[in-house]
Amino acid sequence: MNKYEAEFSNIVRAFRKKHMGKGPSQVRTTFSKNWAICELEGNLSPIEKFIATAEDGRQMLRAARTEMVKEIYKKNHPTEMEELLGTKFVRVFVDIDIELDIGMSIFVFEDNIEEKFNM
Repeated sequence: MNKYEAEFSNIVRAFRKKHMGKGPSQVRTTFSKNWAICELEGNLSPIEKFIATAEDGRQMLRAARTEMVKEIYKKNHPTEMEELLGTKFVRVFVDIDIELDIGMSIFVFEDNIEEKFNM
């Protein structure tokens, strides 16, 4: 990761902690075209891990985690990301593997951030 990808990872971790009560323990970001692709590990709280021991609990958590994260970014515009990258946030795509406790978020921006920051 270059320094901008590392800083973006820190913003994602802080944003999730602020709005969800717990941020991921590790975030790795890669810029590609106008996307910031983040792999997030250690997302689940202890109670969520307990809920995930049941099959219907895993399904419920996955649905809640993917939809909730998208809603949080809609309701709380990520201005810190825009300030770091100097471009407008468009949307986020989210998925999580509950059993592995690994999530992926793809942040879409107006401009090509790969060209701007991957020298």
